[in-house]
Amino acid sequence: MKKILQIILIAFFLVSSIAHAKASKKDEINYLDLASLMLKDNNYERAKIALSKVNLNEESIDKQRFYIVSALLFVGTKDNEKTISMIQKARELGEVDPVMNVYLAQAAYANNDYLLTIEALAAAGKGVEKIPAIYLMRSQSYWNLLQYDNAIATLEQAAKIFPENKSFPRRKVFYYIELGYNKQAVILGQKYLKNFKGQREDYIAIGNALRMSGDNETALMFLENALLKFPQDENIAKSLAAIYIQNDKYFTAAKIIHDAALLNPQLIKEAAELYRRAGSNYMALTLNGMISDQKEKLKQRMALMLQLENFEQVAAMEDNLKRVHLQNDENTKYAMAYAFFKTGNFKKTNEYLSLITEERNFKKAIELRKIMAECQLESWLCQ
Repeated sequence: MKKILQIILIAFFLVSSIAHAKASKKDEINYLDLASLMLKDNNYERAKIALSKVNLNEESIDKQRFYIVSALLFVGTKDNEKTISMIQKARELGEVDPVMNVYLAQAAYANNDYLLTIEALAAAGKGVEKIPAIYLMRSQSYWNLLQYDNAIATLEQAAKIFPENKSFPRRKVFYYIELGYNKQAVILGQKYLKNFKGQREDYIAIGNALRMSGDNETALMFLENALLKFPQDENIAKSLAAIYIQNDKYFTAAKIIHDAALLNPQLIKEAAELYRRAGSNYMALTLNGMISDQKEKLKQRMALMLQLENFEQVAAMEDNLKRVHLQNDENTKYAMAYAFFKTGNFKKTNEYLSLITEERNFKKAIELRKIMAECQLESWLCQ
């Protein structure tokens, strides 16, 4: 019995020792270190769990480090609000590494807090002076705060530090355009394009920006030169044609798109439509015959025949329109009704008018019925 008691006591002490050892091992876990390790492996969920086990009330806890590790977690999960909050708390406890101020600036910028962005970049100090993206972020922040002089000055400063980087003079061109300094923007743009061997995309972007500014004359001059430099570029041609369309110069626009269509047949329909709007109906018909999409071809051809008042041909298109299911289109219904009316086929006219349900065409259908009624009473009115 005594031996049994000794064995039980020994077993009890062994179990107690093991339990104590496990408890001691648990107490020794450094959850901040563990969270940092998890973050290095981009394991954000486990890092979050580890941070949740940190007791900030313990005196031994490095609170600033806790906030920094937490901020890195939220940087990884793209939670800008919490990133800002954690870095701000870390900064309240002392100076932080410049990279944390960069993270703060990025999160603030994403949250449209441009004042904080500028302040955080300034706090990052000389450690970030050789990073081009920092200057772009600072410049755009000033710009968004309507501090245009500071925005441009930042770009000019960056251009001196990074003379081979085209981002700064390029953005300056667009700032000038937005400010309405279009003539100066063109001078800057041409200098930029010369110094950095501007790509087609640069010409298109600057030309479109000038067009969007409303200065069609300057945009026209710029894009004309661009098309001379890149005569086969479809996007430059489209941008240039858009200006002529804005100026109601449809024939010139049609010619530009027609030339572009030689390389891209998908533009034939657009060129034909521009010729139609310019009044060059037979040129439009010629191009219309080259359109491969039968539905688009018939829709455009019907519009051209109506414009030419060739109502017999429009009426004769009925079977072809049904073949491509265009007879269900509301505008087509009215066009066919009107064509049959003009050819004197009132029965067919009524058939198509009865199918119209869309409000705008329905009102026109009512008016056409009134005219038909008058024609039946006084046929000479409709001759």
